[in-house]
Amino acid sequence: MNSVSLKQLAEHLGAELRGNADQVVSSVAPLDKAVSGQVSFLSNPKLRHQLDVTAASAVILSQDMAETYPGNALVVKDPYVGFARTAQLLDSTPNAAEGIHPSAQIHPSAKLGTGVAVAANVVIGANTVIGENTQIGAGTVIGPDVIIGSGSRLWANVTVYHNVHMGINCIIHSGVVLGSDGFGYANERGNWIKIPQTGGVRIGDNVEIGAGTTVDRGALEHTEIHDGVIIDNQVQIAHNDIIGAHTAIAGCTVLAGSVTIGKYCIIGGSCAISGHLTITDGVHLSGATNITNDVKEPGLYSSATVAMDNRLWRKNTVRFRQLDELFQRVRKLEKRLDTEE
Repeated sequence: MNSVSLKQLAEHLGAELRGNADQVVSSVAPLDKAVSGQVSFLSNPKLRHQLDVTAASAVILSQDMAETYPGNALVVKDPYVGFARTAQLLDSTPNAAEGIHPSAQIHPSAKLGTGVAVAANVVIGANTVIGENTQIGAGTVIGPDVIIGSGSRLWANVTVYHNVHMGINCIIHSGVVLGSDGFGYANERGNWIKIPQTGGVRIGDNVEIGAGTTVDRGALEHTEIHDGVIIDNQVQIAHNDIIGAHTAIAGCTVLAGSVTIGKYCIIGGSCAISGHLTITDGVHLSGATNITNDVKEPGLYSSATVAMDNRLWRKNTVRFRQLDELFQRVRKLEKRLDTEE
């Protein structure tokens, strides 16, 4: 467990410290659950009442919130960002691996940098290169001709197929599959003819991929995930998709093949994006949005219908099927009115 004084924490955050600089904190906690030795934050004004009763040794606050708080305060522009940086500093998450476990199977031609840690039952294939200080969790299988950048962390039971390259400081969570075959087939009179997927996967720096997510390899060219992308659990990235830098994709979203998503997009949970589409930079899709055409302008897009009473939903479903008929009737009435006028 890490412990720091509030003076050290303020220097780390670039915060204005109000209170006891020698107070030591060792972990973070919510305002209403924090105890002595913990630091909390307040970014939502609706929780202002919790500030009056918190037992935290220090609270990360904005300028206006700090004015009336009598306790130890770390004043920053964005308390939530301050909390995130504090949580990183005090992070107590264990390493994915320590040292090289004797049960690991490492091909003689593989190259491991200084400080690489490999846990039990890991398999590392031929000609694979792993950068320094990378951690490979138990049961992970890494195929041949893979490149993993320094400082990356692969948790237990990750599968990395051949010809997958990732940059530095990536985090790959358990159950992730990188470089499995894309869904590519030709149909010959009802018989499916498999198309070998001969591209690879290219992942940039500082990418995080959540548990159970699958990233398919490209059919001919590579599937690409650019720098700073964050992907939640249970996401499907199909072959030849390109995800622009610093885009975020929430859980259970599905991308069909050859989708290009721009930079700084936010894709909500359970979205479905059809194949061969382009989504421009700065697009925000709310949860369960279905995209069937290119999105050419930044902004917020939604398409899911809200939940309703089942009987009403059934009636509305019938009416939805009648929309075209209703449209045609209205069009005829408009033409008749135009003629009469």
